[in-house]
Amino acid sequence: MISKRHFVFNICMIVIPWLSVLFLGKRNMKRFSIAGFVIIIFEIINHKFGQKRKWWIFYDKRKSFLTNELPFSIGPYMPLSMWLLKLSYGNFKKFLVLNAIADGLFAFLFINLFKKIKIVGLNKLNNFQFFLYLYYKAFLLYGVQYWVEKRNPFGVRG
Repeated sequence: MISKRHFVFNICMIVIPWLSVLFLGKRNMKRFSIAGFVIIIFEIINHKFGQKRKWWIFYDKRKSFLTNELPFSIGPYMPLSMWLLKLSYGNFKKFLVLNAIADGLFAFLFINLFKKIKIVGLNKLNNFQFFLYLYYKAFLLYGVQYWVEKRNPFGVRG
């Protein structure tokens, strides 16, 4: 059974980042949503792989992908990806720096905080390996957005 603390954490993990999308603007949501969606699918696959390899451990007794890894995938990942693209698309160096900052905060600060509040902690990865696990996907995200911009299926211009 999922604890009340973990349940509230999951709800916040999903709702708060998605509320920020309201400030992204309809045009930017449309422009960056395909890349954001692709990165969510890729992240879910990565989470299943990491779960199987026991790279992290959730403290609730129930080992459920739906209550453990999935909120991280559908919560902050797509909104943050769209925000990072909005703030830096067209400037690859800026994009990589912003991603490094965001992924670094998560890998070195937030994951330790989540461990202290008994939500999730790293198991077979150290913080730097976890950072690399997060960061390499920035290249995929930018590549997908580049492909989308080349195709320009919605006629949306930067």
